[in-house]
Amino acid sequence: MKAVSGFQEIDIHQMTKVQAITAIDAQLRRADASVYRLRVIHGYHGGTVLRDAVRAHYKGHPKVIRIEIGLNPGETDLILRDL
Repeated sequence: MKAVSGFQEIDIHQMTKVQAITAIDAQLRRADASVYRLRVIHGYHGGTVLRDAVRAHYKGHPKVIRIEIGLNPGETDLILRDL
């Protein structure tokens, strides 16, 4: 996990879906009011199982106001609040 003023990253490469969701949930619980974005690095060369699981699970999550998909297909941003 990497944190830079309001922005955090978590790398879930090589995790199972259950391990990944557990790790992301823990990160969301630890996120204080200064955190506005959690970037989940899931990769895509090994398939889309983790990417799809993250996007489906956090689509309606109470702490996530929206999901942003950038130019890198191996990352998904969970937006916790607007700036």
